[in-house]
Amino acid sequence: MKLFTHSFQAMGSPCEFQLYCHSQTQFNLCCLAAENEVIRLEKKYSRYLNESVTTMINSAAKDGGSITLDDETSGIIDFADQCYELSEGLFDLSSGYFRNLWNFKSPTVPSSAKIIEALGFVGWSKITWNRPTLTFNQGGMELDFGGCVKEYAVDAAASLLKAMDITSGIIDLGGDIAAIGPHPDGAPWLIGIRHPRKKDDPVAMIPLAVGALTSSGDYERYFIKDGHRYCHIINPETGMPANQCQSVSVMADQAVVAGAASTIAFLMGSKKGPAWLKEMGLTYLMIDSKGKIDR
Repeated sequence: MKLFTHSFQAMGSPCEFQLYCHSQTQFNLCCLAAENEVIRLEKKYSRYLNESVTTMINSAAKDGGSITLDDETSGIIDFADQCYELSEGLFDLSSGYFRNLWNFKSPTVPSSAKIIEALGFVGWSKITWNRPTLTFNQGGMELDFGGCVKEYAVDAAASLLKAMDITSGIIDLGGDIAAIGPHPDGAPWLIGIRHPRKKDDPVAMIPLAVGALTSSGDYERYFIKDGHRYCHIINPETGMPANQCQSVSVMADQAVVAGAASTIAFLMGSKKGPAWLKEMGLTYLMIDSKGKIDR
């Protein structure tokens, strides 16, 4: 078998498949199917497309209405609902409203009054989930699947490729990674964990044979104002960006689990996050706000 590589753009990120295949033809067919699956999910859950599920949900939310959802979306919401409970409210799909408040292309910190106002439109407890029906108990709320759909797409692509008899390869969607299997000789893939303050300087190399590795950090979408860094990971309880960590990387069997866990631990911070990850039985690497590594 030979190692083939395919790069493309999706979900606002550079993406790449590295697969061991018997031929270029096999590789092309596999990549076409897997990339189409990623694009399908991007279109289905993009908040920027009028026909997406996210837009339809938020249209119902605007007036405090209800919407009946398909099985795939219901499964994602079931998972998010479970994460909300496990995180004591920190993993919250309704945090989507904060994108009206924080614009990371403009270094502007919202006023306390605007943050308090926004908090009134955030809170999973204000939503009733009775599968397959989602009911918004007040108008003006918004959901955002950005915290789990890219990871869900990683898992979906991995499952599809396994079904197409791929036994060795790696999927990378903007840093959310799944290993389908090790190299043919049994060696694991070596995944570099980016240094939050030095883009081209990995802080660690993690061996990954099977399973997923994802990272949450303050270095992709952020701005610095008056010496303070404000990142896109917002605490739904305060309306403010989390600031106790620079990054959290987590390994798990599935990318959705690793992604949710890295986000939750990032929000919990360097004091509570490590204990929670250990309680969940997850392998992690955390870099706190001062650059100290915990693993």
